[in-house]
Amino acid sequence: MKSNLELALECAVNIYHRYALKHPIDDYLSRSEFSLLLKENAQPFLHRTVPPNVPVNDYINNLFAKADRNRDGRLKFTEFLTTLTRIAIDAHKEFHHHEGTHQGHDHGHDHGHEHGPSN
Repeated sequence: MKSNLELALECAVNIYHRYALKHPIDDYLSRSEFSLLLKENAQPFLHRTVPPNVPVNDYINNLFAKADRNRDGRLKFTEFLTTLTRIAIDAHKEFHHHEGTHQGHDHGHDHGHEHGPSN
């Protein structure tokens, strides 16, 4: 039986290919394919992570611009993963922001708020 993490990783690969192999068939995500992917597969998640007073399209465009490291106007798989990481980090921050309102998440394992060594 696959773990939740294995299923999530497999899902990320499959969703990327579902959109990247649309049109043209090139194994890259165009800006419009990327936007469609997020809007069709992560809409509620996006609305929880978009900063206040920032339209969803602007947030998506900003994610795309930051991930498109070689500035070719498309995202290869590694650039797409960078974007998922940014969204996950934003979501994690948002969860912690709502911890006191019972809308956040419970680490459930006596995990403090220190997420790494302090410098």
